[in-house]
Amino acid sequence: MRRYVAAIDQGTTSIRCIIFDRQGLIVGVAQREHEQIFPQPGWVEHDAETIWRNTESVIAEVLEKLGIGAGDIAAAGVTNQRETTVVWERASGKPIHNAIVWQDTRTADLTVELGGSEGATRYADRTGLPLSTYFAGPKLRWILDRVPGARERALAGELCFGTIDSWILWNLTGEHLTDVTNTSRTMLMDLRSLQWDPQICADFGIPMAMLPTIRSSSEVYGDITTTALAGVPIAGILGDQQAATFGQACLSPGDTKNTYGTGNFMLMNTGTTPVFSEHGLLTTVCYRLGDQPAVYALEGSIAVTGSLVQWLRDNLGMISSAEDIEPLAKTVADNGGCYIVPAFSGLFAPRWRPDARGVFAGLTRFVNRGHIARAVLEATAFQTREVIDAMRADSAAQHLDVEKVTLKVDGGMVANELLMQFQSDILDAPVVRPVVTETTALGAAYAAGLAVDYWSSPDDIRANWAEDKRWTPTMSPTDRDTLMHEWNKAVERTYNWV
Repeated sequence: MRRYVAAIDQGTTSIRCIIFDRQGLIVGVAQREHEQIFPQPGWVEHDAETIWRNTESVIAEVLEKLGIGAGDIAAAGVTNQRETTVVWERASGKPIHNAIVWQDTRTADLTVELGGSEGATRYADRTGLPLSTYFAGPKLRWILDRVPGARERALAGELCFGTIDSWILWNLTGEHLTDVTNTSRTMLMDLRSLQWDPQICADFGIPMAMLPTIRSSSEVYGDITTTALAGVPIAGILGDQQAATFGQACLSPGDTKNTYGTGNFMLMNTGTTPVFSEHGLLTTVCYRLGDQPAVYALEGSIAVTGSLVQWLRDNLGMISSAEDIEPLAKTVADNGGCYIVPAFSGLFAPRWRPDARGVFAGLTRFVNRGHIARAVLEATAFQTREVIDAMRADSAAQHLDVEKVTLKVDGGMVANELLMQFQSDILDAPVVRPVVTETTALGAAYAAGLAVDYWSSPDDIRANWAEDKRWTPTMSPTDRDTLMHEWNKAVERTYNWV
């Protein structure tokens, strides 16, 4: 009996290979960071070839560390930063341009042009998404327009497009595939048919010959032919936030999780019918297991949360490591009237203001490093409150009861207990951290393991989930309302900057 399942977790700042056992516990992990490339203000790129080399390295490293081989692995799953866009040569496998990252804003004018007289919601009834720099379709169009010869080569069938899952899978197996969750982030797929939409592709000027085949999130796509996992079936693909939702066992309508990473991403399972938001949220595919009906989610995507802590460390030099922010923030009792709105790439859900840029607001001579550190953490919680308010409004119309939501949390920032308590306070709701917080990788492992019967059903996922710690609100309603009022004033100062 093969003992473990592997997850390849390709994130915005690093890639990891994590090995899980049947209880969903981590057995081993290897990780490598990759460079963030900023060619111009608002542009963010990654070197896709470096990402692949790092993938090979972490796979080999974790197996060697554990003293195991491919024969011990029942299946492997992939989870990935989602909208990040790669175009490569079909013959050589060589990218024709750096990957354009989900945070990148270079397509701002293009998204306005694509919206025409109908504006940002032109395709929302089919894709569940507003026209935004966030999504992969406009990024792909930019590459076809700007890289010499790219459009002609794409029309001739010489080029492949993919989000990072497709790029990793191509290098692992030689297959040009993706899954429904990643496809739902391109703006090029019809949410109901779960197929590429020919009319949208034509409007975007994207040759369909370069698009990968769409598959479910949990099935055997083929055997790995490269790396130290050669011979292992690759059997799960989930975009990172959908993977975290699956790993958190949010398997029933109304179940909600929030991942605290580079950005924050809250997803609420809405069942097998897509719910289209009236309050600035995205409609997305949550997961699809084999030939079962797809499960959908409402999503609130926040661009800058954990990366604001990195900015405080790397750009301002106020802390030497991300872990230093909590003790620094604890040196003060409150934010001292200081609010930081990190609209570095505009504002995502629920406001969708690409014209916004970041501000410090409420500064006085009283404000010190501790207040700024606290304001950085509070910005994450305030933005999360905005998203959950929008979810409450949308779900009420669908008769999904999230008024008394218990928020399941995961990601790197949930180790910060000051943030978690403030999050519970500002939401006026319980916040629960699971024993295994690497739920993104765990979700990909579950998807792969289910496809090969390593786990027998989603009930095994529910049984494995365990609570580690719970925070409950202690803040008075008056203080909560005052803080949100001040936060909203600060956010409004970011508008119309660009």
